[in-house]
Amino acid sequence: MKNVISIDQFTKQDIDNLFATARTMKTLVETKGGDDRFRHKVSTNLFYEPSTRTSSSFAAAMYRLGGQVISINDVNYSSVSKGETLEDTIRTLEQYSDLIVLRHPQVGAAKRAVQASQVPIINAGDGVGEHPTQALLDLFTIYEEQCKIDGLTITLVGDLKNGRTVHSLAKLLSLYDVTLQAVCPESLAFPPEYGKVINFTELTDVLPATDILYVTRVQKERFDSLEEYEAVQGSYTVTNRLADTMKLSARIMHPLPRVGEIHFDVDNNPRAAYFRQMRNGLYVRMALIDMLLS
Repeated sequence: MKNVISIDQFTKQDIDNLFATARTMKTLVETKGGDDRFRHKVSTNLFYEPSTRTSSSFAAAMYRLGGQVISINDVNYSSVSKGETLEDTIRTLEQYSDLIVLRHPQVGAAKRAVQASQVPIINAGDGVGEHPTQALLDLFTIYEEQCKIDGLTITLVGDLKNGRTVHSLAKLLSLYDVTLQAVCPESLAFPPEYGKVINFTELTDVLPATDILYVTRVQKERFDSLEEYEAVQGSYTVTNRLADTMKLSARIMHPLPRVGEIHFDVDNNPRAAYFRQMRNGLYVRMALIDMLLS
């Protein structure tokens, strides 16, 4: 595997191998902080959209493996503002980099980057398309929390139309024997091309049987007008009272940032797994970098 562009690239064996490496990376970080296997290697984070977790975790992953990072987190201050094409930006940055991590607002941008690049490309989110590394860390978290994937009931909540994290996760879960449920406003329904779901309109109807509650924010930046956004914002909110109606073994996940869809008082609930989910992103991204550069 020379690039990471879509979940479609991964088989179950690929995932098993990646997760085994991620566990090795977890042990490495916990015991030694990292190593220097990629000393003198350089990765570039090229982000056309805002990011906190994805950008910083990819940077931390490279640093933990001994490498260095060029961070371009605001293209308004780059030659993109002068009209430079994505292809020319990629061809420029590959002169300085061994790896490029790309986030872009347009679906298919990562594939365009691969066609222009001589170094590996990792898709860190392309518009409303896919976010494959988020899906991989999500699946890793599900397994680490539940010790299995097959047989689970997984419920997706929120903006399922525009949420690239749930699109990629659903693709990944199609490799396993799970029950996938969706709770969202009708206008934000899950696109059928990403998999089959059982649709619900009420959150309370699905909580008792849910093993993994995967909550997403309503993405303001994906709406054409403020009125459309405000019509659906706040449709579903997870409170501590609702969380306590779930099985004690159930887990609540969120790719973050959250904007009110999970109350802060849920953070101390034993079911809350979203910050461990973020930590797992470091280990999975370290494993992906190791896979591409070794």
